[in-house]
Amino acid sequence: MGLRKKRQHDRSAAPVAAPTGDWAVELRGVRRSYGRGGSTVHALRGIELALPSGTFTAVMGPSGSGKSTFLQCAAGLDRPTDGTVALGGTTITGMSENKLTALRRTRLGFVFQAFNLLPSLTVEQNVLLPMRLAGARPDRRRAAEVLAQVGLADKGRRRPGQLSGGQQQRVAIARALVTNPDVIFADEPTGALDTTTAAEILGLLRSAVDGMGATVVMVTHDPAAAAYADRVLFLADGSIVDHLEGAGADRIAARMRTLTAPAPVRAAA
Repeated sequence: MGLRKKRQHDRSAAPVAAPTGDWAVELRGVRRSYGRGGSTVHALRGIELALPSGTFTAVMGPSGSGKSTFLQCAAGLDRPTDGTVALGGTTITGMSENKLTALRRTRLGFVFQAFNLLPSLTVEQNVLLPMRLAGARPDRRRAAEVLAQVGLADKGRRRPGQLSGGQQQRVAIARALVTNPDVIFADEPTGALDTTTAAEILGLLRSAVDGMGATVVMVTHDPAAAAYADRVLFLADGSIVDHLEGAGADRIAARMRTLTAPAPVRAAA
């Protein structure tokens, strides 16, 4: 049973590559290589991308296509070999590690497959962690607000181990939202969840975009999850090879099959 897409409204689609302007996420000529000489691996090959604020973008591609490297470079978790990355109008390429860390804590939100909650802290304390790490005074009222938005208004004093997997991922989304970030980066956020719970989590991310003006960039392997997005970018061999706007799961899956299908074998002459 596939996930059903939930949208409050459609947004006008922006081009994958766009002229310089005010964007939530902007990558210009981004390359990322590992190793040297004959063993060099080109994970990203000159990515050109601009995503407007208040949109939901899914990133898909075969194994080894560069999805994880793309997310890490876009989120400032890894540094590109060449090119520039800007988030919310701020160029992060060349930024010192201290400034980059501060930016990630105050202006970015992260949601991972493994939840990454601290088991010794309460739900409320986990949600407030980005504020504490940034040296800001924890705002318990704000924590209560985002927990209510993800349907956990009465769970603030619980420990993560007392919650289901879906509830823990809701806590992770609340934590990502608490600082009103410029961008939320989600890496396979439904990979550890059943279909029904995954649909609830994706609905929350969709609502964060439509109702709160958040910007979400999500890496996923699941066409049904990608169908919640405004656009889907397809990576292959470190390059963006295609994109779809407002596509359903079947169309997304069909495009993915063309990327993963083995090359035809030519008969010998």
